[in-house]
Amino acid sequence: MILGIGSDLANIERIEATIARFGDRFLDRVFTPVEQRKAQSRKRAVAATYAKRWAAKEACSKALGTGLRMGISWKDMAVTNLRSGQPVMQVTGWAAERLRAMTPAGHEAVIHVTLTDDHPWAQAFVVIEARPLAPVPPAGPVGDA
Repeated sequence: MILGIGSDLANIERIEATIARFGDRFLDRVFTPVEQRKAQSRKRAVAATYAKRWAAKEACSKALGTGLRMGISWKDMAVTNLRSGQPVMQVTGWAAERLRAMTPAGHEAVIHVTLTDDHPWAQAFVVIEARPLAPVPPAGPVGDA
């Protein structure tokens, strides 16, 4: 079952200008150290990498049904990548609490995220899914078989 959907479109040039103006103060407020290392490792696409993560955080907050209010911190939502390159959204703090609260009993929440960019735009979609937990089989008899 779908619990939430969010999307966002970010302007790469706007993010680049914000980084130029505020530098580490902006980066440290919005992005985790892992996200910053990822962006800095992409020498030809630093601003695009940050813009995609900005859009993902906005999209995730919308999928959580809150937007960036109600106590969610920018760094409560973080994008990492699997070895394959697939982006993965991780939530902590208030965002994780909100996710737990909106997940029905007997289900686990799975956050799907996709990112793309085509200069000057970066886009993210987030879908939060509730998957039923596998039932635990009853214990068999104890003793010799």
